[in-house]
Amino acid sequence: MLEGTIIKGIGGFYYIAAQGGLYECHARGKFRNEHITPMVGDHVEISVLDEENKKGSLDVIHERKNELIRPKVANVDQVLIVFAATKPQFNPGLLDRFLILAQQAKLEITIIINKIELDEAEEYKRYADIYRNAGFNVLEISAAKHINTDKAAETVKNKISVLAGPSGVGKSSFINSLDDTLDIKTGVLSAKIERGRHTTRHAELMEVMPKSFIVDSPGFTSLYINGVEPNELQYYYPEFLPFIDKCRFTGCRHISEPDCCVKENIGKAINEKRYESYKTLYEELLDER
Repeated sequence: MLEGTIIKGIGGFYYIAAQGGLYECHARGKFRNEHITPMVGDHVEISVLDEENKKGSLDVIHERKNELIRPKVANVDQVLIVFAATKPQFNPGLLDRFLILAQQAKLEITIIINKIELDEAEEYKRYADIYRNAGFNVLEISAAKHINTDKAAETVKNKISVLAGPSGVGKSSFINSLDDTLDIKTGVLSAKIERGRHTTRHAELMEVMPKSFIVDSPGFTSLYINGVEPNELQYYYPEFLPFIDKCRFTGCRHISEPDCCVKENIGKAINEKRYESYKTLYEELLDER
């Protein structure tokens, strides 16, 4: 049998990237009997029935390490959150929402700041420092000029990565910089994912390097922070963590309480903009209760 990864599922057929190429497979009936539905991202084993026409049988689904609901993908290793240094202007408040969603999904996170060649004032360096100091992995790249795209390629190597970020930040250009044979046009990153007027959008993995896959994420474009209680928000700001238990009051909100260790570290270990972002989101979560 061959080992591979499901990259797409349509109409009962599963398309599996394996060492011999891309195979179209039917799943064995036992999965239906066991109430198991194969998912994009599943690591599987197949039997080749017709090598010339790349037909096979999906026989084994290996245990999943995780499952996402939106996008519906298994075995995701990380989320790559792409923002532009400029055009559109860098929006730290919006990035913080993406970060909370990614942390909710318990994924490794890499922030990618693209279009650095357009930022003549190099403001992006200040933002990169803010998020590195907060504990996040940050890459500053230019997909257009191929600056640091080799480092980005190392980040996605041998992983399944979910791609997220607002419109216009260069997600398509980023993928093309990893594999220009894909030739994904700007603004149509999702063209490879089949749509219809009354159909549900399905996730599809793009193999940008051997055993290295990326999926565009509709799930991370809905920026409603769901399922986070106001008193839990502090735990989504990693730079707060060393100070949370040192506040005078148990259950400190870090808003107006005296002797708050978090507030005492604003401008030191905690960046002012990140703290303002926390307060804004905290009030938002209170209003939604």
